[in-house]
Amino acid sequence: MGSEPLILGFDTSAAHCAAALLSGDRVLVTRHEEMGRGQAERLMPLLEEVLAEGGATWRDLSRIGVGVGPGNFTGIRIAVSAARGLALSLGIPAVGVNGFEAITLTAPDGHLPALPAPRDQLYIRPTDAPPCLMSRAEAEALGPLAQAPAPQDFALSIARIAGDAPKDTPPPAPLYLKPADAAPSRDAPPKILDDT
Repeated sequence: MGSEPLILGFDTSAAHCAAALLSGDRVLVTRHEEMGRGQAERLMPLLEEVLAEGGATWRDLSRIGVGVGPGNFTGIRIAVSAARGLALSLGIPAVGVNGFEAITLTAPDGHLPALPAPRDQLYIRPTDAPPCLMSRAEAEALGPLAQAPAPQDFALSIARIAGDAPKDTPPPAPLYLKPADAAPSRDAPPKILDDT
């Protein structure tokens, strides 16, 4: 590979696997596959295909960028754990990029970054306020919204932001803005018999 840093960015925070490979500012490959399930099984083969198409190997990478959410809990965990594992094994930095940063990179000025959430809600980062979850109507009342681009462009923004991140950026961690949908069982626990 050339002297330019090679950056791999990827995301599984929604119903897709998306990846992009950059050599400096030059886009080598972008790819995405829509999928409601199966990101855990598909992510690594997809990344290998992207590297091969870009004429690169894992050892050629300078840095990894990964989408950390908000979004699908399982998808976020898949991507973040893959990025952290790859970074550790390759001895390179992994940079977590939240969806708001990725949207803002290409959004028109004055638009608030917003990501889809369940039940017709949006994850939104209001001006001068922390990110939160709100109804679509509440979010639209705040002003014009910038929605996430196509998945491959989202991964490309993640790679670009990761490439520009400081070298001492902490390892990626999930960004969750709502509690998990899973709940403990409502069934009574089994009665344990003792020997007395």
